[in-house]
Amino acid sequence: MSKPAAPHPTRFRTGALSPRKPTRFSYRPDADDRARLAAELDLLALHRLEMTGEFRPIGRDELVLEARLTARVDQPCSLTLVAVPASVAETVRRRYVAGLAPPGGDEIEMPEDDSIEPMPVEIDLAEVAAEALTLALPLYPRAPGADVGQVVHAGEGVTPLSDADLKPFSGLRDLAAELAQKGKSGSGTGE
Repeated sequence: MSKPAAPHPTRFRTGALSPRKPTRFSYRPDADDRARLAAELDLLALHRLEMTGEFRPIGRDELVLEARLTARVDQPCSLTLVAVPASVAETVRRRYVAGLAPPGGDEIEMPEDDSIEPMPVEIDLAEVAAEALTLALPLYPRAPGADVGQVVHAGEGVTPLSDADLKPFSGLRDLAAELAQKGKSGSGTGE
């Protein structure tokens, strides 16, 4: 028996989209797809993911995707690996332009508008949502109370450097206090 058709398509052929009016879409992956994406992104859980928006034609050779991406995830804390919940609500915008050559060569210059892409034959909403979610997630999530503390490294028999030792101006406060104290005690000597 074949798999039933998805209630909402996730892939759109750009040539089949209306050249005159917007085409609306709604992408909500099922639990299996969310679990697969959570594994790809090293998330502990992807509870909810939704992207709703539209493809809007601009002239004959341009197509704009504008959507709202919302998600609820659990990420591992970057220090303790405990689950850190996060909510994402982002606007997604991509501009597809026909005839735009994909960048090639060893050196690539970043365009001013980073939403412009070459017009593909097909746009996969799952890929667009995954990319947008990846960019929107916090890079180094921290659980409440998670602290780096002081990291100390030293060889055997060597006095380890502390964070204060690595700050060149850390002793100025003590020196200023010492000079102020000497100034107070030495002011009545009649020099």
